[in-house]
Amino acid sequence: MAAARDDTYEPNYDSGLIRDAAGSSDESCLEEFLKKKSKDGNLLEVVEISVTEQEKRTGTTAMGMKDVFTVYLVETGRVKDDSNMSKLAMGSSSLWRRYSEFELLRNYLVVTFPHVVVPPLPEKRMMAMWQQLSTVDNFDADFVERRRVALEGFLQRVAAHPLLCQDEIFHGFLQEADGWKEKVHSTGFQIKQDSRLKSLSASFRLKKPDRRFEELKNYANELQNNVASILKIRTRLADRLYGLHKIHGNYGRVFSEWSGIEQEMGDGLQSAGHFMDVYKDYIDDYMAEEEQIADQLKEYIYFADSLKAVCRKQEVLQYELERCEDLLGSKKLQRDQLTGKAPQKAFSFRGMTSKLFGQENAETRESRVRLLHDQIDDAEDGVHRAQKTIDEFVENALKEVERFKRQKSRDLKEIFISYAVLQIKMAKRGITVWTNTKECFDKM
Repeated sequence: MAAARDDTYEPNYDSGLIRDAAGSSDESCLEEFLKKKSKDGNLLEVVEISVTEQEKRTGTTAMGMKDVFTVYLVETGRVKDDSNMSKLAMGSSSLWRRYSEFELLRNYLVVTFPHVVVPPLPEKRMMAMWQQLSTVDNFDADFVERRRVALEGFLQRVAAHPLLCQDEIFHGFLQEADGWKEKVHSTGFQIKQDSRLKSLSASFRLKKPDRRFEELKNYANELQNNVASILKIRTRLADRLYGLHKIHGNYGRVFSEWSGIEQEMGDGLQSAGHFMDVYKDYIDDYMAEEEQIADQLKEYIYFADSLKAVCRKQEVLQYELERCEDLLGSKKLQRDQLTGKAPQKAFSFRGMTSKLFGQENAETRESRVRLLHDQIDDAEDGVHRAQKTIDEFVENALKEVERFKRQKSRDLKEIFISYAVLQIKMAKRGITVWTNTKECFDKM
């Protein structure tokens, strides 16, 4: 992927066509199938979504500069459960997507469904989070493979969400090879996107912040900090374990060389050296498995950012409601001052003009009162609309947060169990190696 113009360049790479089991075009049929089945609330029950391959490509940007990027093959297959609960392929789509297109899809979902805790994407550029100054090549094979797995997980989470899976733009991402980006931009979602400055202003200027969302922000921060701390500890332990296992390679080399000068103990030393080498090499496979588990845990650092995004949207809506209420209060005060129900300001421009040019006549005053009544009616309508909007948002957002928490509990339980099983597996492997080594020594 190019570092500078990943979003501005539209590559002319080959795209797969949607085909059925016989190989014929079946695009419209699959589109109707997605629309119908997504209404059930979980597209994964009837559709298989996977990111199967990644490929490095080279193109040219609009400014004529060389652009190197990675594309990922997104495959979607329809499945149907028959009476024997087996899966029968009903059609498929296959097309290449850049990371920037995944980003565009997620940005659209965040704006279109502001109350939803939208699943996060993996990091665009590989940063060693725990060593801030070190970076990894974006085209590193291990990094690209891990990102492929994470991108597949992102699509599957969206497809499993009861609301996101129904979106036509998401369906288009899975099946429309050409024109999809233009279709996204035509929705005008960028106009609806709240600016960071507006969100920051709302956060600091709220008069009545919602305690529930203040607690949710604290929850997100704690989740992020706790997961980051666990990953830091895991990294330190993994480094120590990796170094310890690699030391066994020295044992293997020494035992092998020693066996060459010993007649009676030669076979035992040679076998012991072999077991040490096996123990040393096994750590590489183990670390690969542990990195996959760590990536699953790291996802919840970014999920915390999704929670914060929901809180920021609530703050913006609350700020807009308070502005409408302030406007309504100001108009009512002006009306009461004009009708004598409230005291006039000690000094005002209108009071000064009255002293200079005389009091306004009754007809003018009545006209101003009618105008203020109309403005108050409009302001009350604005408050009502703003209140209704935030009430609906809060209701939906809190339901979404509860859904996220249930999902988080299930996921973290599985992650920690997987990690424990892996540690047990590693420990048993070590016991086996050292038991075999002891037997070698016993036979000497």
